[in-house]
Amino acid sequence: MTKQHTDNIPGLMTADDGAIYCTWHASMPEYHSGEWGRPVADDIRLFEKICLEGFQSGMAWITILRKRENFRAAFDGFDFHRVARYGEEDIARLMADAGIVRNRAKIVSTINNAQRALELIDEAGSLAAWFWQFEPPAKERPEVVTLDYWTANPSSEASTNLSKALKKRGWTYVGPTTIYAFMQAMGLVNDHLTGCACRDRVEAERKAFKRPVQ
Repeated sequence: MTKQHTDNIPGLMTADDGAIYCTWHASMPEYHSGEWGRPVADDIRLFEKICLEGFQSGMAWITILRKRENFRAAFDGFDFHRVARYGEEDIARLMADAGIVRNRAKIVSTINNAQRALELIDEAGSLAAWFWQFEPPAKERPEVVTLDYWTANPSSEASTNLSKALKKRGWTYVGPTTIYAFMQAMGLVNDHLTGCACRDRVEAERKAFKRPVQ
């Protein structure tokens, strides 16, 4: 049993272990507490996440999360060096794969973005170095993150700037809202609600994290 609110604070819940978490922890506990918001510098994971956020567009994230292992198998572990070489046979194979979201435009976008990822590496040395330059400064972040803040800010100035920079370089399915979700998940911002047991843990990891540089 879980409570949908803790001390009447929307967006928080008390789990069976007595800890307080963001309410959505109830449906995705391992993802919420083990992954979301932890800073990432691995290029493959960054590429995977931005592609999966593109597939998620118009759908619930939990749908994509449940299919994530299928996506990894279908897209060679999101090794963008391999995906960049995909052709029509691969598109046909993916369109026949019931384990993933069979949306041709999103599949073609993933292949395109893999090719653009290689170009970004030529530009910045790594995807991580390029993405992390868009981390917003602390002064632009709220001291207290509430559910109201979340719902009122589905994107940010930083995600808009990152989205524009990606689109300029030919990336697709990278709108500001999609990119903000990417930034939240990959630790470029810490959007665990204030009061969530994971917030301080994530913030400690972010402080200890060595930002990649170009």
